[in-house]
Amino acid sequence: MSNGMNLPIWRDCNRLLLEIEQAVRQFPRYHKYAVGADMRRQALYICRLLVRALDAEGDKRVYQVRQMRLAVDDLKIMIQLAKEIKAFTSFQQFQTVSELVVLIGNE
Repeated sequence: MSNGMNLPIWRDCNRLLLEIEQAVRQFPRYHKYAVGADMRRQALYICRLLVRALDAEGDKRVYQVRQMRLAVDDLKIMIQLAKEIKAFTSFQQFQTVSELVVLIGNE
């Protein structure tokens, strides 16, 4: 895994995790412990799936990458929900998180 830590997708996944953590800290209390907690868990899960994909080979790698893409799509839904319920304190927070998750989904 040590060589994977230099990859742009690793950097982007970690940045996404950090940005979500910072955004969720500012969510209203109810949203922090509902959709915010789910977003945190999902971002961490995406990082775990990336580690598994980088360590896997052949068909196992393909499977892990598919799982990661599904997890990214699930996070996109959560981010959109958080926007709709006005959990983000600013549009900039939403935009940053959204751009990162789209970037990761395309890598």
